[in-house]
Amino acid sequence: MMSRENVTLVEVGLRDGLQNESTPVSASVRADWYNALADAGLRRIEAGSFVSPRWVPQMANTDDVMRQIRHDAKLSAEVLVPNLKGLEGALASDADVIAVFTAASESFNQKNINCSIAESLERFQPVIAGAKQAGKRVRAYVSCVVGCPYEGPIAPAQVARVVEQLLEIGADEISLGDTIGVARPKEIHALLDATLPLLPTNKLALHCHDTRGQAIANIYASLERGIRTFDSAVAGLGGCPYAKGATGNVATEDVLYLLEGEGFDTGVDLDAVARLGDTICKTLDRANPSRVGRALTSC
Repeated sequence: MMSRENVTLVEVGLRDGLQNESTPVSASVRADWYNALADAGLRRIEAGSFVSPRWVPQMANTDDVMRQIRHDAKLSAEVLVPNLKGLEGALASDADVIAVFTAASESFNQKNINCSIAESLERFQPVIAGAKQAGKRVRAYVSCVVGCPYEGPIAPAQVARVVEQLLEIGADEISLGDTIGVARPKEIHALLDATLPLLPTNKLALHCHDTRGQAIANIYASLERGIRTFDSAVAGLGGCPYAKGATGNVATEDVLYLLEGEGFDTGVDLDAVARLGDTICKTLDRANPSRVGRALTSC
């Protein structure tokens, strides 16, 4: 019997998702949710970010989260850091992967992290060097890879230039984010045409938002191109405060259902994730945008 091909999900709900939810969640609850996701079989999970709580209050006490989560060789606890101070906190908390964040849009970068793309890359250089010196892998997020709320469509070549620069300064993996959820498969194929010549598929991930209901179609298109790493958020948590009307990340439950049907192996228990997603939505007093999650928990 042939073994099924593996696809890796990077669970981003506890960082990229919760940072855009209005209801604050304590460090102990966030840690409990992390451990439940690990119990469900997810192996790469964003635990939070080491940013100033003045700017992102939902991510306060990420160091407490890191102290309470399970750490073992099978799990990768991943955190976002904006600068050297953030890196210091991440390393002290024994994070496995250090993530940095920029955009393919100058306007979005200015609105989001108050600097140009070039300035963000310059800022990342010592962060990446310090992470590498500590033996940590570095993930780089590139947002607005198809469209920007301020500039409109983003040319694939513009994204490719940012990707190339991130690779030059030492990023191990690039996550391409359709931050405002405007992409369709045609745009995804054009994006991959521009970026895949720069790096192998195992160093590239896709980060979809489902604003226009195209996230699953875009993931399917990426599967056809050999992409095997996707970001997703339990219960479709999140949104984007800088992108009016942008809904959350694609729901982990929906992606798992697609992958299971297509014969891929994720090692993740879909029913367990759906139950947790239902619990999270009830805790946050929000509707569950995951259609698969709703179907599995309403029976």
